[in-house]
Amino acid sequence: MAISDTVHPSRGDPNLTPVSPEDDARTILVNNVSWGGVLAGVVAGLVTQLILNLIGIGVGASTLNPTTGDNPTASGFSIGAGIWWALSGIIAAFVGGYIASRLSGRPKASTGAWHGLTSWALTTLVVFYLLTTAVGGLIGGAFNTVSGAIGGVGHAVGTAAQTAVPALSQGTDPVGAMQQALSAPANDPATAMKDATASLARAMVTGDDAQVADAREKVALAMAKQQNIPVDQARTRVASYEGQFRDKAAQAKQQAAEAADTAAKGVSRGALLGSLALILGAVASWFGGKAGTVDPTVTAQFIRTVRRQGNTAA
Repeated sequence: MAISDTVHPSRGDPNLTPVSPEDDARTILVNNVSWGGVLAGVVAGLVTQLILNLIGIGVGASTLNPTTGDNPTASGFSIGAGIWWALSGIIAAFVGGYIASRLSGRPKASTGAWHGLTSWALTTLVVFYLLTTAVGGLIGGAFNTVSGAIGGVGHAVGTAAQTAVPALSQGTDPVGAMQQALSAPANDPATAMKDATASLARAMVTGDDAQVADAREKVALAMAKQQNIPVDQARTRVASYEGQFRDKAAQAKQQAAEAADTAAKGVSRGALLGSLALILGAVASWFGGKAGTVDPTVTAQFIRTVRRQGNTAA
């Protein structure tokens, strides 16, 4: 753009207006980012959130009474903590936005609002970093609960297999029993019982009907020989134990599925509520930045004073 275009805007862009260098400098200063103000807003927001969270911890801890047992439920306590966390974040965002705008010294409301929003964004990144490094184990607790619930299926199935036949000792591992059976006498009824029971449990896990039927018959024969009872009575007992085994396995699977579903819903609900809290915090920081804008009247009076001093000196 030629210098003459500043004086004669009709020769160039019709949106150009005659301005002086002082006006250009003022426009740049008014719209320029003040990182000092933004960092001050970040510090103020973090401290405000820390104070509010400490207040929430103090109030929440005062509601607990171990002596009487009259305490809030875990779900109610967690909901209250989540609500207070969101409110403290919104209040801290407003305070940080206000201070960032005020200390930036910008007299333009939109520029102050952008300073507040930038301060909120940096504060959010700092909080996220702290959460993922210092207390990341708390966030991963939900996923550990899911994996623990799924792993409980195998534990419950193993427990059912160990208690299915009373002749087995408590806590006996079917695989370990089979290994012990190799070193025991071949005509030992207890060894045959353990071997047959382990085979039945493994066959039920694999789901092969032919293997299940063969293992069931071996367990019945071994039980009849060990306990000196008729084979038909042993078959009835084996069928009863097998039913208990399958019922416990089904219950364990159902409990694991319910726990996994509850955990997934909790993570999803927490993520959605967290997003909503962040959006509200951004809005609060925007309005905090607008509220903290320097009075433009004072700025205009200062500029006029500077201009008068410059004209007088000239």
